[in-house]
Amino acid sequence: MKNSVSKKRFVISKSMVGKGNVVEVVTRTGNSFKYDHDQIFNLFKDKFEAMPCFEKYGNYTNSDNLPKFVREALTKK
Repeated sequence: MKNSVSKKRFVISKSMVGKGNVVEVVTRTGNSFKYDHDQIFNLFKDKFEAMPCFEKYGNYTNSDNLPKFVREALTKK
């Protein structure tokens, strides 16, 4: 079963991995998105784990939009 979580920014977090969350986002620029956290994390795991912010803080966020590589992956579905 998927859990729905509302956020004000795109987030991939170590603490959310494996929880089956579907994240609904409305960014500060007014963009609205919905994504499966685990699916995006698993698809780009190496990319996220290589980011200094992910190593230091345990998460990656973007307040304005989904990252381009995530947007492209979502449109290919």
